[in-house]
Amino acid sequence: MDNYSSGVRAVIKTNMGDMSFELFPQAAPKAVENFVRHSENGYYNGLIFHRVIKDFMIQGGDPTGTGMGGESVFGGSFEDEFSIDARNYYGALSMANAGPNTNGSQFFIVQAKDVPDSLLSQMEQLKDNGFPQQVIDTYKEAGGTPWLDFHHTVFGRLISGADVLDSIAAVECDANDKPLSDVVISTIEILK
Repeated sequence: MDNYSSGVRAVIKTNMGDMSFELFPQAAPKAVENFVRHSENGYYNGLIFHRVIKDFMIQGGDPTGTGMGGESVFGGSFEDEFSIDARNYYGALSMANAGPNTNGSQFFIVQAKDVPDSLLSQMEQLKDNGFPQQVIDTYKEAGGTPWLDFHHTVFGRLISGADVLDSIAAVECDANDKPLSDVVISTIEILK
């Protein structure tokens, strides 16, 4: 993912602390533009992380707080942007969607620290068919959700605030994975 180092950063400030991300405009230009413009115009201010699943991910960006709302800055949804080098490793900032090419305003941050051994074994078997060893090694070391690769656009990665991510992922939730006490995004600051 170093191929996508851009110098563009985002700081998601929450009532539980701050998380900083490096964004990948070369890998996912529309997703980054959408996130940056929404952040700069205050769209995300005051929204909650409405879906939190420990050892998987935390999801936000929906103005309705239900997981059913939100739209892109382009009006409606926009297409997926996949890159062989931008994967859903631990700390990945990815677009939430309702299927192919349905990106709006919702995003999630991967919090899975481990990949199941059975999945790593399957990835190892694919190595002979060109599956990159570096990707397998990074998933082994960093964790993540490889089953989401090429289904969800990765447009950034966590560079600081892993303790905040893990704390948010550990909050108590109801049966629908909604935190019992709101985890609120106060603002998202873009640094260029």
